[in-house]
Amino acid sequence: MSVEMISENLMNQHLSIRRLQSNRWTAAATISCLTLLTFVAATTASPPGLVRCSAEECGLNAARLAAIDDVIEEGLRYDRMPGCVVLVGYRNRIAWLKSYGSRQLKPDVVPMTTDTVFDLASLTKPIATATSIMLLIEDGLVELDAPAAKYIPQFGNTGKEVITIRQLLTHQSGLLPDNSIRDYENGRVQAFQRIHELDLRAEPGTRFMYSDVGFIVLGEIVERVSGKSLDVFSKERIFSALGMSETGFNPVSAIQKRAAPTQERNGGWMRGEVHDPRAYKLDGVAGHAGLFATAEDLARYAQMLMNDGTLGKTRILKPETCRLMTTSQEVSSGVRTLGWDRRTGYSSNRGDLFSKQAFGHGGFTGTALWIDPTQKMFVIFLSNRVHPHGKGSVNSLVGRIGTIAAAAIKK
Repeated sequence: MSVEMISENLMNQHLSIRRLQSNRWTAAATISCLTLLTFVAATTASPPGLVRCSAEECGLNAARLAAIDDVIEEGLRYDRMPGCVVLVGYRNRIAWLKSYGSRQLKPDVVPMTTDTVFDLASLTKPIATATSIMLLIEDGLVELDAPAAKYIPQFGNTGKEVITIRQLLTHQSGLLPDNSIRDYENGRVQAFQRIHELDLRAEPGTRFMYSDVGFIVLGEIVERVSGKSLDVFSKERIFSALGMSETGFNPVSAIQKRAAPTQERNGGWMRGEVHDPRAYKLDGVAGHAGLFATAEDLARYAQMLMNDGTLGKTRILKPETCRLMTTSQEVSSGVRTLGWDRRTGYSSNRGDLFSKQAFGHGGFTGTALWIDPTQKMFVIFLSNRVHPHGKGSVNSLVGRIGTIAAAAIKK
């Protein structure tokens, strides 16, 4: 064999070895990438929903809990609402989930289902807005006792320069409940300008006065500080992380089809369109109203708060942030927490047997959520009581349901 042939064979062998090594490196790299992707998917996957069980399996007295049916039937009989969904969570499980009556009465009758999507109205305040503010506090971007004008300089006039984030969250800012709907007629930019120019109705920190305006301001603070609109921020940091896939502002058409209608606007029924007129003028995204959700999605959120900020392996808030949010805040006419009610004139939907640590909130459209961390229970009531004629009344009914649920706990 010539020297040239030997040299050529050696070169071919070397190239074969290099190709084999390259293929091995490629395979190893592919496996590493797949492993990394699997790890990322596992660590970012939504936490599982709460397990359903019978009342007895959950540790509740089934006969007592069944009294919920009687209360709801009475409400339907007296036209308190067209229908509703009730969910009772106890010790990390769903002990009661049931739909009643009709989702809609006009133009056609449609039965209620447990996966109906509801306009949460003022439940938006604690669930989307206050929770977003708590996240920004946790991130070190907002200070609880800092003036709101620190984040919205244009807001700092006519005495409003001393209003703090805490006062906005507890409705002690001195801002009026609602400003004129005319202030919202020309779009978001001018609407916020009008709010920035408002005068005070009371000295900040001296009087509890439930204010939609205050939470609209908090929603604006979320946007200014985070650089994202309230709907985007709350979806990314709260709802998507918790697997609340049917919760958000301005629901998409597929979800709208399951939405409970409220009233008529501009010749059509509001279905998946926010009922609150000011939130509607703000393109459906506002700090005081606009959020939609199902009962099972809200159960994920409620359980997260009861678990000190976690659901499964997903952490939304630190334990100390949860405690801060749900610690009693004395106000001029009762007790609130940061974003939630505890005992004020707005507590008629509170169960009589809930502990002193229970906190909750209601919504104008006929919604309520109460969480009792001491008894490890939460109660969700969702209705469209304003359908079809704007009447209906559910607050006392919701309170009775909460009382029944707590009475069903086996001692």
